[in-house]
Amino acid sequence: MKTGKSLFLRIAAAAVCAVLLAALFASCHKGKPAEGFIVPGHSVNSEGETVIDPDYELKGNYEITFWAKNDTNIAQTKIYQAAIKDFEALYPNIKVNMKLYTDYNMIYRDVITNIPTHTTPNVCISYPDNVAAYLAGDNTVVPLDDLMSDPYYGLGGSKLKFDGPSFDEIVPQFIEEGVLEGHYYCLPYMRSTEALYVNKTFVEKLGYTLPDVVTWDFVFEVAEKALEKNEDGTYKVSGKNVLIPFIYKSTDNMMIQMLKQLDAGYSKPNGEVLIFNDTTRKLLLDISPHAKTKAFSTFKIVSYPGNYFNAGECIFAVDSTAGATWIGSNSPLKEISDDKIVDFETVTLPVPQFNVNEPKMISQGPSMCIFNKDDPEEVLASWLFAQFMLTDKVQIAYARTEGYVPVTLKAQGTDEYKDYLSRAGEDNDDYYHVKIDAAKLLLSNQQNTFVTPVFNHSADLRNAAGQLIEEVVKSNNRREEVNDAYIDALYEKVIKLYSLDEIEVKDETDDGPKKQELGKMPGGSIALLTVLGVVWAGLAAYYINEKIKAKKKNSK
Repeated sequence: MKTGKSLFLRIAAAAVCAVLLAALFASCHKGKPAEGFIVPGHSVNSEGETVIDPDYELKGNYEITFWAKNDTNIAQTKIYQAAIKDFEALYPNIKVNMKLYTDYNMIYRDVITNIPTHTTPNVCISYPDNVAAYLAGDNTVVPLDDLMSDPYYGLGGSKLKFDGPSFDEIVPQFIEEGVLEGHYYCLPYMRSTEALYVNKTFVEKLGYTLPDVVTWDFVFEVAEKALEKNEDGTYKVSGKNVLIPFIYKSTDNMMIQMLKQLDAGYSKPNGEVLIFNDTTRKLLLDISPHAKTKAFSTFKIVSYPGNYFNAGECIFAVDSTAGATWIGSNSPLKEISDDKIVDFETVTLPVPQFNVNEPKMISQGPSMCIFNKDDPEEVLASWLFAQFMLTDKVQIAYARTEGYVPVTLKAQGTDEYKDYLSRAGEDNDDYYHVKIDAAKLLLSNQQNTFVTPVFNHSADLRNAAGQLIEEVVKSNNRREEVNDAYIDALYEKVIKLYSLDEIEVKDETDDGPKKQELGKMPGGSIALLTVLGVVWAGLAAYYINEKIKAKKKNSK
């Protein structure tokens, strides 16, 4: 009996620890949003009005750091280096040190790590979702409102030593992406959207005519048709042993765009999570059969779609327009050997739609934020460099490296950029037609793009959106049944995985933020509480049994 007692106590202790750890990890850091930033040369008079000194000059010597991403594209690195050199020539008192990353998530992790030690960079390439997370720190990211409107050093300011864009010369949809908590915290740097890259040769071989805008039904129908095989087991359309007709690179964008196209809930700017709805459920149940037949898969499961596409082993590949230089038989940055390349015609289309007459596609791409420092003049020096990255020379040069578009109307309207766009197909390098077609796709659909609400942990919600699709595909690969009960459990799993029920909803009619209830209690918590209940019931039974035995023994 001593062993049984010891076992019960060990189980009880483990269960209690597990519950306590679950509670601990459910908590999250709540920092204070950045407070106001006083621009050098600005002061506030006794009446609370801002006074700007027209004689102020930035004269000190400053050394700033710039964290950037270059997609392993050496051409982008050279553009950054040239921009820094040109900027330092104009401002010899400001030295810029660059640190390059090949992954946005690595930038994000390093910034989060450096916030507590006050060692953040001065200027950083980041997505607005990530900047929202940075704002959870205390006075971290500088609000740009006053800097942007300053008549001397602001956008288009009279004391700038370069011809930068004014506020009105930045694409409105792009600059509005930088608004968080009612203030501008980001400057757009480059913009892209997603594109559907199509092997038109194979589509026509299957007996279909490719429309200008395709529907989801069309893509899935063609993908299923492409699975027909010859007697020797090869696929009829390609003669190959491998074929995944439809591969999506970023399933978070896939789910977000599907919901937007159907006017279904995703989230609200106040942090309210809406994604776990009946429309999402139906989408997952509709995707599931195509994952089961293997007509559809994802980047996380089968790897980069461009490699399959270029090898004639994929017919529809959805990737960013910024990834166009990796797509197609003649792509300049293809990652597979020439002997594996299949010759076919590549067409660049908008992502699949539910209503082709009202296309909706996501706007994405890197932005720039500026971190607060003890010296406000160091911040001003950082602001000058960030603005310089919006000049025509930098914008056009960077846009030409991939399927990005400049974020300024100023750069888009130059003769140089228009000439570049007109020369699609002249070569398979600078004028690679798929790359330029991808840029034209976004330029002609700027009014059809949208962005998702940005708030602290909105990046977690984005990851959760993709996770829903990834899990459905994985389950079909494991031959698990995907039904309503499965979706119920999946919702609970994903809510718990990304702590979405911990996201605080800001309610203007209330005194403070409040947490939201998303579905049932997460399955993990239920399991832990169940184990704990069973353990305590067992201990109680054991205790009562021991008392009865002792009483019997004493009565003899």
